[in-house]
Amino acid sequence: MINRKQIGFTLIELMIVVAIVGILAAVAYPSYQEHVKSSRRAEAQSALMGLASAMERHFTANNTYKGAGAGGDTGAPSIYYDQVPNSGGTAYYNLTITSASDTAFLVTATPVNAQAGDGFLDLNNQGVRRWDRDNGGSIGTGENTWKK
Repeated sequence: MINRKQIGFTLIELMIVVAIVGILAAVAYPSYQEHVKSSRRAEAQSALMGLASAMERHFTANNTYKGAGAGGDTGAPSIYYDQVPNSGGTAYYNLTITSASDTAFLVTATPVNAQAGDGFLDLNNQGVRRWDRDNGGSIGTGENTWKK
């Protein structure tokens, strides 16, 4: 009888590797999900800044912030895109003109689909940036910034 050396892995070795990969995935996945949410929020913040710039251009041309919405003064903007991302596909934020008067405006990014529950973002004509961090439906104490 010829003595041949066995080549391969035992079942125990394979189970240990699977357990290690499972533990790493359990730690990494939530971090990855938070990073994705954060990057989508940053894209919405950038879009709000763009919408605010479009509102300022509208004001320069018309001497009022009124009339920049698709349905008149408020609602979806007619002077800028109305969802993030603007390249099509699944929207993560809807952009709206919440209020517009002769001298002031408020624009809002409302999270939808996979981003729902992240709390809305808004920006006014004075550059005040707010984020409903706790998703309570209104801006509370300490929520007058976009920073976490």
